[in-house]
Amino acid sequence: MSSYKLTGKESLGVEFGSTRIKAVLVDEDCNPVASGSYTWENKFENGVWTYPLSQVWEGLQAAYAELHLEVFEKTGEYITELSSIGISAMMHGYLPFDKDGNQLAEFRTWRNTITADAAEELTKLFNFNIPQRWSIAHLYQAILNNEEHVKDISMLTTLAGYVHYKLCGENVLGVGEASGMFPIDSETSNYNEKMLDEFSSLKSVEQFDWKIRDILPEVKGAGNIGGVLTDEGARLIDPSGRLQAGVIMCPPEGDAGTGMVATNSVTARTGNVSAGTSIFSMIVLEKPLSKVYEEIDIVTTPTGKDVAMVHCNNCCTDLDYWVNIFDEFSKASGNDIPKYKIYDLLYEEALKGDEDCAGLVNFNYLSGEPVTHTEDGVPMFVRSQGCKFNLANFFRAQIYSTMSTLKIGMKILENEGVEIDKLTGHGGLFKTPVVGQKLMAGAMNAPVSVMETAGEGGAWGIAVLARYSAEPKGMSLEEYLDTQVFSRYKSTTIEPDKKDVDGFNKYIELYEKLLEAEKTAYKSINL
Repeated sequence: MSSYKLTGKESLGVEFGSTRIKAVLVDEDCNPVASGSYTWENKFENGVWTYPLSQVWEGLQAAYAELHLEVFEKTGEYITELSSIGISAMMHGYLPFDKDGNQLAEFRTWRNTITADAAEELTKLFNFNIPQRWSIAHLYQAILNNEEHVKDISMLTTLAGYVHYKLCGENVLGVGEASGMFPIDSETSNYNEKMLDEFSSLKSVEQFDWKIRDILPEVKGAGNIGGVLTDEGARLIDPSGRLQAGVIMCPPEGDAGTGMVATNSVTARTGNVSAGTSIFSMIVLEKPLSKVYEEIDIVTTPTGKDVAMVHCNNCCTDLDYWVNIFDEFSKASGNDIPKYKIYDLLYEEALKGDEDCAGLVNFNYLSGEPVTHTEDGVPMFVRSQGCKFNLANFFRAQIYSTMSTLKIGMKILENEGVEIDKLTGHGGLFKTPVVGQKLMAGAMNAPVSVMETAGEGGAWGIAVLARYSAEPKGMSLEEYLDTQVFSRYKSTTIEPDKKDVDGFNKYIELYEKLLEAEKTAYKSINL
């Protein structure tokens, strides 16, 4: 049992990620006290990537129970009081409800690429890139599809917004999360009024009794109070009845926003790369881009600053499948190497490979990628005749595939003259020391840092935002992070190696040439 004693001033952060629901408890100084998690997985049902909402509550309670057990084992005490709570989740998607709170359609996640027509029309209407993942694209596609449920919509929100609403009764979103629903005006840190009017004036939209302004959540910036935990909400987190109501809740944020907070990347010329099930970069802009790019999303920090986001649907999942093959071989050989060691062995072997992978190319596309204009996906490994086919090059190609689509999108920002002083990596790709960080530095041709807090991820990030809402005001979020949170944490930085830069550029050149083969492959295999 540790010497830590509960004070009632702790903050709880919960993030509903793509593969894991994680809960983190932090003390007044944002130091992690305990954590818990629950594993879940999206399902492809009736042509839609989705999760059942019943599993949201099962997962939340399981993650909190595991955290609570760790707290009890450390302190001998139960959690009864908290100073603040924050909820985060996968950005974007579609969750519509009627006036009685009934769910009107399956939860359509960020992974779906089923809104191309809507996204294209809205991008032209607004002269602003509307990605297929955004909630407004899902809503408008449902209108174009003449889906029966649309007329009954009373509230449209995201997963984070839904959980927050059930816990405190407030239909609210943090500005960063809201920017994945509908374009934000960075001057007002609220929905863009001109675009709201343009959407409302569409003939296909005018037929409905609801107004877009009324069904979207209220927008609040970091540091504001987003609601107060109700008795019903407390029971949804902790069915034992120990957790008391009345806890301040910060505005819910998406995983992009919590990633920015967790890496202290909320000021201009800073950025981060989140690499897990999906991979995306977030670069805080000094000035607007010169034109609209369908490959670049413009979202915001939790305080409303414009951010250029390159989002790719596929990252580590295909790599994990290959690791499973090596795990099976290990067991079949009678050696049964622990899986984490298999990851480390394969990652470290990748560093021995040729910088350009010597003619090996991998596509990790389990789903479509808007950045490369692929409507669907199928994992595909290709090697040229006479290539140097060995384990080191094979696994280096697997790691390169996790960041290849991101590189294609980032080249647009390079051409725009966007400068990055600091790029911070977090997520599963960076768990093995050095490897992912070194290869990412070469791929992006920029220094890549990894912080001590990288393992805590977005759940810690939303716990920090919850602490910020509970703190006396007087400093900006940027000041708070610099002086009160990150001043005591270390980070390691790896500069790009010219050999890695040149090698990856050669690799990506071959990768882009093979994109047509990838498109042919998914069309052929899905017939």
